[in-house]
Order: sequence, then C-alpha cells, then structure tokens
Amino acid sequence: MQEGSLIPAFGRARRDPSLAVLEGFHPLKHALRFGANVLEVIRSSDADLDALAARLAPDLAERMHELARAVEPSVFAQLAPLTPATGVMALAERPAVDPLEILTDERAAPVVLLEDPRDLGNLGACVRVAAAADAAGVLSTGSHDPWSPDALRGGAGLQFALPVARLDRPAVLGDLAAGDGSAAALSGSRRPLLALDPTGDPLKPSELPAHAVLAFGTERYGLSDELLARADARISIPMRAGVSSLNLATSVAAVLFAWRLGK
Repeated sequence: MQEGSLIPAFGRARRDPSLAVLEGFHPLKHALRFGANVLEVIRSSDADLDALAARLAPDLAERMHELARAVEPSVFAQLAPLTPATGVMALAERPAVDPLEILTDERAAPVVLLEDPRDLGNLGACVRVAAAADAAGVLSTGSHDPWSPDALRGGAGLQFALPVARLDRPAVLGDLAAGDGSAAALSGSRRPLLALDPTGDPLKPSELPAHAVLAFGTERYGLSDELLARADARISIPMRAGVSSLNLATSVAAVLFAWRLGK
C-alpha cells in the first residue's frame, strides 16, 4: 500500500465489518499472539518499535520487525483520531464468529452477555477481563460494536483471544441460552441464564455453573425487564452498604474470577 493511500485506507477500514483497526502496540501484540491475519503494520518513523517489542513482547519482536514499515510522523498522525503514543497501528481481518456457536460450545466455561453497553472503552475492558479469566466468549447487544477501534484499544486487542460478537437479535438468547434450572441444562447445549441484578441472591462462587450465560446490564439502568424475565436466576455481588454500583468491567471481573477461583 502506497503511503499516500494509507489515510483513506484506514478510514475505510473503520467502516468495514470484516476488518479491525488496531491502534497501539498492545492490540497489535495480542492480535499476533492469538493468530490474527494482520494485513498491514505501520509505525511512525520516529518510534522505536524494535526496542518496545524487545521489552514488552520478545516472542513477537522479529515478526513485528518484518511486518512494520515506517511512515512520516505527519502521515501517521492522520491514521487515527487520537494518535497512539506507542507509534504503531495495524489493520487485521476480523475472525468470523457465530454467536450460536458460542452459546452451544460445550467447554466448561461461562459466556458473558453485555446488554446494550454504552461505553466502548468499558466494553473493551470487559473483553479483556473475559480473556484473562478464559471465558467461553463475549456477546453484546445494542448499537456499539465490540470490534470498533475504541473497544479494541480498551480490550488491548484481546478480542482475538476468544470469540466476541454482537447480537443483532437478542431474542436468539430465548432459544438457546435459557436453561430449565436442571442438571441437564448444564450438560447439554442449553445454558442457564444468570442475571446480575442488585435484588438477586448474593453471589456464591462455588455455586456458579460453569456453562452459564452471565448477563450484565448498564451501570445506570441495569438489565432490561425482558432479559430479567428470561433469567433462570438472579445473582448480586455483595458490596459494602451505601455503595450503589460497580463499573461494568469491574462487575464482570468480580463474577468471572469468583467462578474461576471457585472451581
């Protein structure tokens, strides 16, 4: 790709649902580490990518050196609304993710469902936490794309580490996610749906089913009445009196690591 065509190419990539725009070193690092098809790596000519890679990702230093090409800082600054301080950006193919395959995955790990998350950085942070806890996947509803550049930056590119997808029709959950509360629901393709709700029963790590769909709502409004009505159970995170709520990514982290440490 010629230097003069980089600016429109990165602009088009932001609107292309088959591509991911990786802004900064860490999204690129995780994309490469987890097998992404990276199409283009651009670094500012005044950035020392080799030194950064040697310090933060020595396993990828040679690969990054081979892929990256330098451009003038004035060109690099026009590739993103906020220029990455690490001086590197990339384009990669998004993996094809089928939400139904996430829900029917028989691996003993929960799926995180984010209902209409409002902040892209926080959405990305939820993905980052889910990847660290080795969840089975992350599904979101609403208008925000979990693969947008802002979400990828918030998730440090860990969208490539586990299946992540946006549900166009939340009703799909009514067909596959809602279990019947029995042991059969945990061992088959159906997953019990557990809603995080302040009125729910206090979270008990040892009782969290490994195959659950863990549903989280927005910080202000919580989960919708529709999704709460579908839930097999409602659970709450025990908190000090007077503390009204937790940040969304903090709530996801608390529940996922309660599950992970309670296994």
